[in-house]
Amino acid sequence: MKNIAVIGSGTMGNGIAHVFALKGYKVSLVDISRQALDKAIQTIGTNLDRQVSKEQITAIDKEQALSNISTHTNMKEGAQQADLVVEAATERIDLKLEVFKQLDQFCKPESILASNTSSISITKIASVTNRPEKVIGMHFMNPVPVMKLVEVIRGYATSDATASVVMDLSRKLDKVPTEVNDYPGFVANRILMPMINEAIYSLYEGVAGVEEIDTVMKLGMAHPMGPLQLADFIGLDVCLSILQVLYQGFGNPKYAPCPLLVNMVQAGHTGAKNGVGFYVWQKGSKELIVAPRFAK
Repeated sequence: MKNIAVIGSGTMGNGIAHVFALKGYKVSLVDISRQALDKAIQTIGTNLDRQVSKEQITAIDKEQALSNISTHTNMKEGAQQADLVVEAATERIDLKLEVFKQLDQFCKPESILASNTSSISITKIASVTNRPEKVIGMHFMNPVPVMKLVEVIRGYATSDATASVVMDLSRKLDKVPTEVNDYPGFVANRILMPMINEAIYSLYEGVAGVEEIDTVMKLGMAHPMGPLQLADFIGLDVCLSILQVLYQGFGNPKYAPCPLLVNMVQAGHTGAKNGVGFYVWQKGSKELIVAPRFAK
């Protein structure tokens, strides 16, 4: 494993490119938007600077990492020489299936195709390729350069050899890989999203306010951030999408998204990425301000 392609240059994609490049891998970062790619390289540079300032890496490490990354707006050009491709596109099944169909055509027969999906079936994704044994989930946590966990998801046909390679590669990134099987939400989101949904229901039903709910979970359960703050950080649209996958996959009403979450996403209030969710997110400020709709 020397050449890595990352499809999608958003928050997860640029984080994945960052960690591979810092460990000396040659990374092709692919996106349809040149502007998005430029923004991604700027973000990676800023995050590397933060590591330099904390003396986690040297300035030379930073420059070498940046030099290991090339950017491409053509997926074939970016992925055809990759030993491993990690797809980190938007969490839409139609988009992911189309990406994997194309990767299967472009990539070397021996290449492993991984998805960073947080909930979509790896078995379903693999079914549109001619190499289902080489398709696997590689679910990094956000922010990727900081968080240690990689949830490694085996699809129905994923081979032992493929799983072994990806587990070993994750360790080489100084991550802690945990192998799970392919069921809706895997482990991380099957447990996390119902908790977030229940917190939203508690707000919706007037049990407590935004700050009170988050304070109970932070101080009472030792969570680093409350579930409503975390939902904003993840993206309320992403939370809704994952809950819908769980609800459809299991047919169990306990996974039904709270109507408040549905309404907020429909209104375009998706959390930190667009500036308002349960909190108002001000650029450059770490102060948590409850959104006016939920303020007392």
